[in-house]
Amino acid sequence: MQTFVGFIQGFLNLGATVILPVAIFILGLLFGQKPGKAFRSGLTIGVAFVGIFLVVDLLTENLGPAAQAMVDRLGVSLNVIDIGWPATSSIAWASIVAAFIIPLGLVVNVVMLLTKTTKTMNVDIWNFWHYTFMAAVVYTISGSIWQALIAAVMFQIVCLKVADWTTPMVRDFYEMPGVSVATGSTISYAPGIWLVKLVQKIPGIKSLHADPDSIQKRFGIFGDSMFIGLVLGAAIGALAGYEIGEIIKIGMSMAAVMILMPRMVKILMEGLMPISQSAQKWLNKHFGDREINIGLDAAVLLGNPAVIATALILTPVTVLIAIILPGNAVLPFGDLATIPFIVAFIVGAARGNIVHSVIVGTIMIALSLYMATDIAPIFTDMAQAANINLPEGSAMTSSIDQGGNLINWLIWRLFEIFN
Repeated sequence: MQTFVGFIQGFLNLGATVILPVAIFILGLLFGQKPGKAFRSGLTIGVAFVGIFLVVDLLTENLGPAAQAMVDRLGVSLNVIDIGWPATSSIAWASIVAAFIIPLGLVVNVVMLLTKTTKTMNVDIWNFWHYTFMAAVVYTISGSIWQALIAAVMFQIVCLKVADWTTPMVRDFYEMPGVSVATGSTISYAPGIWLVKLVQKIPGIKSLHADPDSIQKRFGIFGDSMFIGLVLGAAIGALAGYEIGEIIKIGMSMAAVMILMPRMVKILMEGLMPISQSAQKWLNKHFGDREINIGLDAAVLLGNPAVIATALILTPVTVLIAIILPGNAVLPFGDLATIPFIVAFIVGAARGNIVHSVIVGTIMIALSLYMATDIAPIFTDMAQAANINLPEGSAMTSSIDQGGNLINWLIWRLFEIFN
């Protein structure tokens, strides 16, 4: 078992840039593509994800230190540190139940496809770590592997159903036909879609509108997505107390993110479309006229400038609400750079309206902070069991990504009733 766990962890450590091309290549062969064509699709998608994650790294490496500087400058004192998704995923894969999750997740997905209870074929195997974390939480409170696996399956089913529900948005707003998103952190914010609809009915607020296209039409070159990135990045640098040179540097980096991310997503779609078309032909031949979508990492949604713009605005907002929220104990840090992933569905529901997206995003992040505070004692126990080095001076630890994940929190609370 230990050898098998080591093999799984070794494979997963290769990351999405290796795992996804392999998965896409195998899918292409299964759907009747010639090896050369399937290999090219997989390679193209791999190259696209290398580009996407390089841009995400650019975002993270600039936004993370700036966020920390803002926190330090404000002198915030909160005793639960947000350690971020990388450490959280390490906690998940260190669990005794981790070895079961990938094969179980693949079986569940296939069964749901065969029974027509989902339209999503999720090849985003790396993000199965969200299911694994859910299982690890329940195992920690129950000591039962069976309960842990049931919890993971529940989490996965919710993710797949929400992915199906949001597919029209991904197709129409993000212009990505044949694609769905079942990433656990993004799925958690799907209820924000209903909040967007509510906000858009409030007198006064419903008429407030700002999206990259309308801003560019009104302000010309000064409304270009590059310029928006420059201004928002520089504003964050100023709030962090940076000197003028560093302010310009972070502004340029955010301008680059705004322009490069859509280019990477375009390359991704170039590799994905042949697989999607082959899948549809194969499925239509064997199962009739059915809609099947390929489940990908939520990173594919970051190509829309409104997503990055909303996330940049919400970065200082998140730090501010963490300070003023009564009862919150979480100090945002590690997951501030993942805000683009968690607001993607909100921005899509708002049709790119940055004003409405920021309003709803603020509400949802506030709820996440409360949930992350609530689960912090268990989260800390799991981190210590996984030998994760906790930040110096922290009493407890949690994360906005998974500690503040609505689906994770609801399932955890459900299982607590029986334990």
